[in-house]
Amino acid sequence: MPEILILNGPNLNLLGKRQPEIYGHETLADVEAACAALAGAAGASITLRQSNSEAELIGWIHEARGTAAGIIINPAAFTHTSVALYDALNTYEGPVIEVHISNVHKRESFRHHSYVSLRAEGVIAGCGVQGYELALARVLRLIG
Repeated sequence: MPEILILNGPNLNLLGKRQPEIYGHETLADVEAACAALAGAAGASITLRQSNSEAELIGWIHEARGTAAGIIINPAAFTHTSVALYDALNTYEGPVIEVHISNVHKRESFRHHSYVSLRAEGVIAGCGVQGYELALARVLRLIG
């Protein structure tokens, strides 16, 4: 049974509470339940993690080498600043899909650049939390 790792960066622990006009009312627990159901129907499993620490996210990426069939990552603010996350993702050999709940291209100009996109096979933005399910469907397709 392939495992897909879903990583979430800073402030996503507040999903559903923080700026619901931008990010909606669903929580990470809602995302986890929807993705677990989708993965289970496809004969896969997920592990969803969130951290406000760049170092912890990097550690999880390193751990995924050789264990996870794919990574879905919403790096949040680290998207625009973290060469270290980009470097860590380059050590991982499976597919990577980048997710953003909001359409970052309709927001402040500093949000238009992503280091993670340089590594990702695909980027999903502006689809709300449904973007995680879309990313999971894509990873499942990529891993066959």
